[in-house]
Amino acid sequence: MEPQRYGHEHAISRSPAVGELLATHRVLRNTYLLLAATLLFSAVMAGVSMAIGMPYLGPWVTLGGYFALLFLVHKTRNSSAGVISVFALTGFMGLTLGPILSFYLTAVPDGGRLVLTALGTTGLAFVALSGYALASGKDFGFLRGFVLVGLVALLGVILASLFLDLSAYSAAISGAIILLMGALILFQTGQIVHGGETNYILATVTLYVSIYNIFLSLLQLMGMGGND
Repeated sequence: MEPQRYGHEHAISRSPAVGELLATHRVLRNTYLLLAATLLFSAVMAGVSMAIGMPYLGPWVTLGGYFALLFLVHKTRNSSAGVISVFALTGFMGLTLGPILSFYLTAVPDGGRLVLTALGTTGLAFVALSGYALASGKDFGFLRGFVLVGLVALLGVILASLFLDLSAYSAAISGAIILLMGALILFQTGQIVHGGETNYILATVTLYVSIYNIFLSLLQLMGMGGND
């Protein structure tokens, strides 16, 4: 009977770790399911925006809407309303993306190819970064400082661009955004894997915004050959 008692006690001692592992898998699964749904919804809203010929809303409306909806997501993150908030945010971002895509498709030489190339490259980058973070099992917590400083710097650049002409630095800015968002994907995925992020709504928004910004930055870099 002794081996049986030992096995039972051993199973009990391992149960907290098993529970944590199941919780991590649940957050990861819910994050990717919601991310896939929001990306699809955002694409649909971008298509609607293009179909009705919606004009560019301008930086103030775009940024104001984005930060207001982001605030709403954070306020409702622990309730079922949080899912609705995520769709509201990503749908709005899809709407604002429509006029940009319309511009590339109509005014930039070979714009359709540029859009598809940027989209495919973004997808491959996300799969590669997420796959590496999941397969390696590394803790990318060391990127926290870099990501925080980078996001603050990015916000500063965005605010400065409202008053200053930064077009001469657009290539450098786009490249820096791609690197920053790549680091953010690694960091966020690592946080989920190691239990540092337990809210799949916030994780989804972080990954969505990273993908969105990588796509726009790649589109900007690729479109420079067409002087857009």
